[in-house]
Amino acid sequence: MKSFASYIFCLVGIFFCVPLHSQTKDDTKIWNLEDCFQYAAKHNLDINTLKLNEQSSVQDLSAAKGSKIPSLSASANNIFNNSKNNASGSGDYTRQLSSSGTYWVNSSLVLWNGNYINNNIHQKDLLTKSANLSIVQSTNNSILQITQSYLTVLLAKENLKYVTDLVATTEALVKKSQLLYDAGSIARTNLLQLQAQLSSDNYLKVQSENTIRQNILALKQLLQLPSETVFDIVTPTSLEIVNLVPELKMVQQNAADNFPNVKIGMMGLDIASLGIEKAKAGFKPTLAANAAIGTGYYDILSNNTLPSTPYLNQTSNNFYQSLGFNLAIPIFSNRINRTNLEKAKIGYSQANITLDNDKLMLSQEVEQAYLNTTNAQQAYAAANEQLNAVTEIYRIGNAQFKLGGIDSFTLLQQRNQYIQAVQAFTQAKYTAILQQKIYEFYNGIKITF
Repeated sequence: MKSFASYIFCLVGIFFCVPLHSQTKDDTKIWNLEDCFQYAAKHNLDINTLKLNEQSSVQDLSAAKGSKIPSLSASANNIFNNSKNNASGSGDYTRQLSSSGTYWVNSSLVLWNGNYINNNIHQKDLLTKSANLSIVQSTNNSILQITQSYLTVLLAKENLKYVTDLVATTEALVKKSQLLYDAGSIARTNLLQLQAQLSSDNYLKVQSENTIRQNILALKQLLQLPSETVFDIVTPTSLEIVNLVPELKMVQQNAADNFPNVKIGMMGLDIASLGIEKAKAGFKPTLAANAAIGTGYYDILSNNTLPSTPYLNQTSNNFYQSLGFNLAIPIFSNRINRTNLEKAKIGYSQANITLDNDKLMLSQEVEQAYLNTTNAQQAYAAANEQLNAVTEIYRIGNAQFKLGGIDSFTLLQQRNQYIQAVQAFTQAKYTAILQQKIYEFYNGIKITF
């Protein structure tokens, strides 16, 4: 009976535990690099703010276009008056209640204002396009940041991989040394040195695991994922380093043609130029057309001594139409127009400087990426040669130690050199990959792993 109850208890435990485990596993987001890019494009707060700015610019453009169509407004007014009136002329005042109303429809249209409306529409259109390019620019910056953070996680994971292999190798050496010590072939000091090294390797493994968690958290925060999200990334099967580096001048030209940085500056110059034309319109006459139709009525509601005209007859008789033109010629505006023009010219000069700065900054960024790529590839090649040489020395040292040719102290020295070489190679590898991807991105190549 007791064993049957234990069996039921185990089944109930499995029933409740399995769904919990499955839920935790299913809730874990394991993304590749493209998943990260797509999520950031949709949810990044800075990018979404720029999207709202673009929507606001679209509304400004619609309002500017609306200036080319006539305005239309309607008004209705009705007044009730209660007063004493000597309508009969007898000298006796009688209180009367009267009602009067007016109804109007007005329309106006600007016919000419120094081409201000067309220039304003063109300017608002450029501002909308510039806002869209700002989104692209922010997205590009996000892509580069995510790529760097993603590779940092991959670097930490590869470090953990070789540290784990290192721990396994040290454990094997400790076991071998224990056998040699038991057989009286080595001193106890040699065994203790290897045991101490194993403890150090295990500590390094824990540090590597913590580094992975910290780097994943940094990427998660960069993506602005909710804190409760369980997140991890996909490790690519292979990461290749291309030795051929494209020519600097060609990449600089491609970046200038494809990146929004320079285009934004050029649009800013055009926007400022249109600002000057709009300011000049302040010195020119404005011609507008105005049209209106309206009607009205008047009626005494109480104590009326005169014949009343029906409501519809009054509104028909009082129907009124008007069409007119208004020409406004600016003569003196307290220097407001002159100030606006001078400030617009200053804005044009500032936009010109901004454009030159954008071109310079982008050119320098590409040149820095080129230098970083070539330096990283040279460092990677040197680190690879160093690793191959140290690996062979360490392999020979392991074989000599097993045969009793060297002591544990000499082996640990060779081992430390091997660890440093592996660390330098791994760092150089991922640095070369990162710089290569950044330089390719400036050349118009999409970042993929």
